Amino acid sequence: MMNKLNQYSPYALALLRIVAAYMFFWHGTAKFFEYPLSMTGGNGGVALFSQYGLAGVLEIGGAVLLALGLFTRPIAFLLSGQMAFAYFVVHGAAGNILMPLLNQGELAALYSLVFLYFVFAGPGALALDNKITKK
Repeated sequence: MMNKLNQYSPYALALLRIVAAYMFFWHGTAKFFEYPLSMTGGNGGVALFSQYGLAGVLEIGGAVLLALGLFTRPIAFLLSGQMAFAYFVVHGAAGNILMPLLNQGELAALYSLVFLYFVFAGPGALALDNKITKK
């Protein structure tokens, strides 16, 4: 039974990659366009040339590339670092660095680990990276 499930692991990995990228994309749109929710309390989007602006660019651009499975490993490495920074610097500043539920950083920590997994596992099935490497 396990060997039969192993044949589907590239597709499960692709599903994780695409869904994680889709969800991550909306964090960037929330920063810049306040859609689907406001990150600034309705005061307009974040400034492009700011720490949050850089995060938004990485979230939108990185998510699109990740969903397409294009440059998956380097993009995932960059996004994993971004989320580690978000966890330790932004959420960790609230104290309780070892308690993600208390510092509200559980999503940043989980994204960081999921993206780090893609660095080592690759994109899975249905990725443009697979088309490029099969030249």
